[in-house]
Amino acid sequence: QVQLVEAGGGLVQPGGSLRLTCECSGRTCSCSSYAMGWFRQVPGNERVFVATIHWNSVTTYYEDSVKGRFTVSRDNAKNTVYLQMNSLKPEDTAVYYCGISLRIRTWGSRNPSDFGSWGQGTQVTVSS
Repeated sequence: QVQLVEAGGGLVQPGGSLRLTCECSGRTCSCSSYAMGWFRQVPGNERVFVATIHWNSVTTYYEDSVKGRFTVSRDNAKNTVYLQMNSLKPEDTAVYYCGISLRIRTWGSRNPSDFGSWGQGTQVTVSS
């Protein structure tokens, strides 16, 4: 039983910042080791990888276009993962989703099919 809820999206100007949150609830969130991934999707396109963090380690992965601008972090006590997005660009506009991976072999994956229990997503719009 895993439930993920994303929040924090909105409309921002280019160069602005947003902080997204993904709250995990359910037994798995407190009893298991897993990785949490952020993905984004534009209508008409595939869902693509953004960043991943291991719940029980500090290992992180980033898509090249967001390196140096986005930072993924976690607060285990709150069962929450964050995505701090700085220097936002119009091309960052998308619906952002979080998903969970329980298999160690997929913790380094960039494939959305290796993650599950997707939340409803939160809309990020970057426009002047």
